[in-house]
Amino acid sequence: MPLTTSSMPLLLLLLLSIHTALSSAADCDPADRAALLRVKAELGDPVRLAAWQPSSSSTNCCSWDPAVICDIATGRVTALALCSLPDVSAPVPPSLGDLAALEILQIVSVPGLSGPVPATFANLTRLRDLDINGTSISGHVPASLLAGAANLSTLVIANSKLAGPIPASMSSLLPNLRYLDLSGNLLTGAIPPGLLHGSFRFLFLSNNRLSGEIPSDYGDADVDTVDLSRNNLTGDPSAFLFGITKATAKIDLSWNGLEFDMTEVRFPHHLRFLDLSHNRIRGGVAKSLRDVNLEHFDVSDNELCGEIPAGRFMAAHGAECYARNKCLCGTPLPPYNNTGL
Repeated sequence: MPLTTSSMPLLLLLLLSIHTALSSAADCDPADRAALLRVKAELGDPVRLAAWQPSSSSTNCCSWDPAVICDIATGRVTALALCSLPDVSAPVPPSLGDLAALEILQIVSVPGLSGPVPATFANLTRLRDLDINGTSISGHVPASLLAGAANLSTLVIANSKLAGPIPASMSSLLPNLRYLDLSGNLLTGAIPPGLLHGSFRFLFLSNNRLSGEIPSDYGDADVDTVDLSRNNLTGDPSAFLFGITKATAKIDLSWNGLEFDMTEVRFPHHLRFLDLSHNRIRGGVAKSLRDVNLEHFDVSDNELCGEIPAGRFMAAHGAECYARNKCLCGTPLPPYNNTGL
């Protein structure tokens, strides 16, 4: 199952452990060594890459830190993690595209990394996992990347400065995409349908400027997580998104402009996280929520009215979950007051 951006350190530890096991078993490919040295130079020779030195009889780039991972048989670089480089102030290195055997690329917590994703990334045809998080890269989701990385199953370009619409072609050009995180950017326009495919799908588009309605296909098949919070989305997603029959874990649609009557909505029984706060949801709190064991629940700052259902799992939700609605009453809020006082 793909990892969230908050669990990146776990993946880095895994990469480092693999790196330790394989470093003595593989001799670095000379072309990849040269490409890594160009990457280092294009980044301005950061201190953390001091171990990356020109080739010699005793230099094996498969043992370089931070994590450079090589194929045990060929010596080709298959995974690279560039993380926590505070002294970098440079564009994304074009020479990363020269690592033709790369399958995993992580660039995390490099705030001085700027500019667009270079066109050379189209050469990374074996790429399965691209994580760029906590940088200052800008521009659009690059067409060159979409055209080149047909095998991509995990795409994270989060907490950067990507702008413009999400390309509609992403759904057809990345047929294996299961995990998409473009949160914390400046993306605008509508959400294209069909971004994720197959089973165990994760979609993070929070903290952008997206507008329009949520595509109806986002309630199909095996959706694990949908986080579209803090955008400008409108419409009624209840007919498809809350009708999911698979084991959905998280739905976060908070801080949007969604409008629907919640009264008769049937929420997935396996849901563990539901945040619908700061919308324009009307009607009453759905009775179906009594059968959903939610670890997080929030419908505050809406237009809900009537008595909150009681029983089963409803007792776990405090008054703050219902705050600032139109006229909700009943436990854990005060009872209905028919005197008007």
